[in-house]
Amino acid sequence: MMQLFKGKRIFLLFAAFAVLLSGCSLEASPLNPKGLQGKEQLDLMILSLVIMTLVVIVVYVIAVYVLVKYRARKGDNSIPKQVEGNHKLEITWTVIPLILLTILAVPTIGYSFKHDQNLSNDPDAVKVKVTAHQFWWEFSYPELGIETSQDLVMPVGKDISFEMTSVDVMHSFWIPAIGGKKDTNPGLISYFHLRPLEVGVFKGKCAELCGPSHALMDFKAVVLSQEDFDAWVADMKEPTSISGDVATGEAIFKANCIQCHAIQPEARSPVAPHLNGFADRERVGSILEMNEDNIKDWIRDPQSIKPGSLMPGFGEGTSLELSEEELNQLTKYLLQLK
Repeated sequence: MMQLFKGKRIFLLFAAFAVLLSGCSLEASPLNPKGLQGKEQLDLMILSLVIMTLVVIVVYVIAVYVLVKYRARKGDNSIPKQVEGNHKLEITWTVIPLILLTILAVPTIGYSFKHDQNLSNDPDAVKVKVTAHQFWWEFSYPELGIETSQDLVMPVGKDISFEMTSVDVMHSFWIPAIGGKKDTNPGLISYFHLRPLEVGVFKGKCAELCGPSHALMDFKAVVLSQEDFDAWVADMKEPTSISGDVATGEAIFKANCIQCHAIQPEARSPVAPHLNGFADRERVGSILEMNEDNIKDWIRDPQSIKPGSLMPGFGEGTSLELSEEELNQLTKYLLQLK
């Protein structure tokens, strides 16, 4: 019975490991990085795992050898020779860990200083100001004259220099597939840089518990070729072109939304996400798929989707009530913001 019980425990242990390893997919992640910093951090992880595995194997081999060689034998009641020290062994098991720690320390220290460089004065780096809010991200490109939010757009193969802060509580900026994370603190400015190496769309996260919708504080890191990035910059600097059939929706937006949301490329958004290029974004409210129905759901009752956000609802029974027809017109207008 005991053997059966032990067998079940081993099975459960392997099942638990299988569940954990199922999260290690081939998608872009810290284990499949798409940025220079992420690749260097993965190299450091592999180096540390190799060293630790080597130590574990050596320790277990020695332990098994000692248990077998010096086990008590039947009929042998003699007292083993008492050993009270061995200078060679003591020096060996002191020096070897020091060598292993040095091998691990050298690249760790090197990468720590390298990744903490401030590239804000590098003329070749793309400058981005990152401002964290509960629960969204503001992105400003001061040298390009662009203000936006939620979608961080970067050219592939270039250093991106981030100047980071927060307007409310501590947040943490993290793009798992591209590189490490950096805290954003209210009232303080910190610097960070990344270099994406592959074109694609990657998830960004807040990695610091910051309120009831911390888990929903996502953004998209969009990495483009240099040609596509230049085209994006040119498009974002152009004033939004609105067709005549959404004039009613534009009027509703100006009457209800312009106090909080900016739409002009160079204008800072007062308290809410900038809507320049809104209809081209990956998500509504950072979590819903971009489509007409989700835009309406978000406008009606954002608190049911992202609790704790500052945006008021515009549904029936709210202080900022819109009729369904007004909501339709407003949504049509928002879908023109490209």
